[in-house]
Amino acid sequence: MMPPGARSRGVAVLGSTGSIGTTALRVIARQAGRFHVAALTAFANSSLLSEQVAATGPAYVGLVSPNGTMPPASWRIGASSLVEAATREDVDIVLNAVVGAAGLDATLAALEAGKRVALANKETLVVAGELAEAACARSGGEIVPVDSEHSAILQCLGRRDRADVARLIITASGGPFRTWTADAIGGATLADALCHPTWSMGRKITVDSATLANKALEVIEAHFLFGLPYERIEVVVHPQSIVHSMVEFVDGSVLAQMGVPSMELPVLYALTHPERVRDDGVPRFDPVAHSPLTFERVRLDDFPALRLGLEAGRNGGAAPAVFNAANERAVALFLEGKMQLADIAASMDDALARLGSMSGRDKQALLAADAAARAHVTARAERR
Repeated sequence: MMPPGARSRGVAVLGSTGSIGTTALRVIARQAGRFHVAALTAFANSSLLSEQVAATGPAYVGLVSPNGTMPPASWRIGASSLVEAATREDVDIVLNAVVGAAGLDATLAALEAGKRVALANKETLVVAGELAEAACARSGGEIVPVDSEHSAILQCLGRRDRADVARLIITASGGPFRTWTADAIGGATLADALCHPTWSMGRKITVDSATLANKALEVIEAHFLFGLPYERIEVVVHPQSIVHSMVEFVDGSVLAQMGVPSMELPVLYALTHPERVRDDGVPRFDPVAHSPLTFERVRLDDFPALRLGLEAGRNGGAAPAVFNAANERAVALFLEGKMQLADIAASMDDALARLGSMSGRDKQALLAADAAARAHVTARAERR
């Protein structure tokens, strides 16, 4: 039940036709009255976007890339639609599920406008975490994470003082190659990489999960979200994907947030934080059915993308932006069949060696580093 006199809060869903976006719309539909869809944007899937518009009736619709289609005249076209949707007066919460660095401008604009950003676009903080922190400080905007790992940490921390925290433990499923040898991983196919054992996600993030690049992105994101140094953030493999992350406190106590591998709960909590509301559509956890729960150490030597990302985070400056951009471009080439899986980490390593020391002093410098890394990976692939 909503409190007496409470009004429905408008949500802009950026990237509404992707995995997180469609999940968010299901959650919002179940919470009708508490939330409503004020704006929708998609990259290119105009057919599904049309269905979503018909079902939710948003006041604003944006399509980044029509790809030859003829969208309705009322729709806004182009990348600027992301910022427009994120800064509307009728939008209280911006759920940013845009893939990659393309979501950066919308996140920063929403924060400058004092909005809550329910952030599924981890690349925003990887590329420009300090800029996002500054925008929050200036405007009163806030970031509430949607990623299950960061949502878990937020739920475990509550309002506790960060001085009470000894370390954050981020869990990783290990992906499809958890038990593979390094040689076997090097020869893996696209079909192998897209066969995730526990999560159903978009193609890009599924490949990131296979290489463990996504865990590096999550560690960098956690550093900015929770204000802890990298030496107090660890990664552990948890194949069942039931424990989403843990927080160890200075007295040795450890709190873990658990649940079935579904994005419905973290999406819901990002909308309602710090409150909890009933939602019978969120899958329930059965401790017996989901047992046993096991944990393993990460094999950094066999998953170099994770090691490279952690090093980039510690180095700071433009290095995280270079790491992210090189990964995005390399994964795109892998998905197009123009690169082998092992070439993803090799491309990131080469880009970081050549470009990781570029300036990261402001947004323009970070975008320059981003562009340089993408161009470097493309040129490297063309030479091979």
